[in-house]
Amino acid sequence: MLQTYVHGKDAAACLESICTADISGLLSGSGTLTVFTNEAGGILDDLIVNKVSEKELYVVSNAAMKQQDMGIMESAVSNFKSQGKDVTIEFLAPSEQSLLAVQGPQVATELAQLLPKPELLRQLYFMQTLSTPLADLPNVRITRCGYTGEDGVEISVPSNRVEQLTEALLESGKLKLAGLGARDSLRLEAGLCLYGSDIDEHTTPVEAALSWLVAKRRRTALDFPGAAAIVRQLKVGVQRRRVGLQTLEGAKSPPARASVDIYREGKLVGQVTSGCPSPSTGRNIAMGYIAETWKAPGTRVELKIRDKFYEAEVTKMPFTKANYYNKPKQ
Repeated sequence: MLQTYVHGKDAAACLESICTADISGLLSGSGTLTVFTNEAGGILDDLIVNKVSEKELYVVSNAAMKQQDMGIMESAVSNFKSQGKDVTIEFLAPSEQSLLAVQGPQVATELAQLLPKPELLRQLYFMQTLSTPLADLPNVRITRCGYTGEDGVEISVPSNRVEQLTEALLESGKLKLAGLGARDSLRLEAGLCLYGSDIDEHTTPVEAALSWLVAKRRRTALDFPGAAAIVRQLKVGVQRRRVGLQTLEGAKSPPARASVDIYREGKLVGQVTSGCPSPSTGRNIAMGYIAETWKAPGTRVELKIRDKFYEAEVTKMPFTKANYYNKPKQ
């Protein structure tokens, strides 16, 4: 992942000029998922922006889009500086800083044992961040987030100490190493998009069922790339929408992978973007884009897999209950 710090009293306004979030409205120590957009409203990348303080942001975006994202942020910073604004940017090189994603129901218990004050985790809710000593390492940044639908954290640690921290986390034997294949099946169960598969520069937040990423204040201000196009879609609708899908024949049907066509009454109405067997539900699940007419949960469709048709239905997402550690509602 690309890790970035943006500094200065105009840091929030600078980032808001290229994404859809209300960063200025965030409380210090909290963060939000957002997207970079182009002038047509297409999604250039998804990212998390954390407001460390009024003058410091911590941004995590996709490694695969590193060069593009660096260019987008550098251009915004350069533009603000040319207007005399107070903003600077700092990209963390992988050789200097690593990111560990630790996910699952045992994470809080195991991580608390490595903290100087175990109660810190009880006070750190989903999408909040802090800097603390951890496993004898000073000033490690812990953000309570992840891309699996489970409780968990992402830990930013100096690369020359990442092996030490990993060994400390694994020492009890209750946490295990896992590859991207496990992460991919879990994020799909959680109904979470993968950039380049489920969202891209030709997909708007409205089409992707991600309208909630476009903050209310920003819809009124219309001050981010593609704002007019996105707000117009919010008002008049779109032709296609991202939906969840599940096959109706259980293990008898193969999983629907990316590019599988979706049919309704013999007509092509959409296409799958991600799919896999769901380890938690025992079903074959997928997500994809379908004509707006057929987006309602329960709609019966057919998936054309290897020249054969298999019955499926549109379903709500997530496919499994999210287990984020959310702050109790007042």
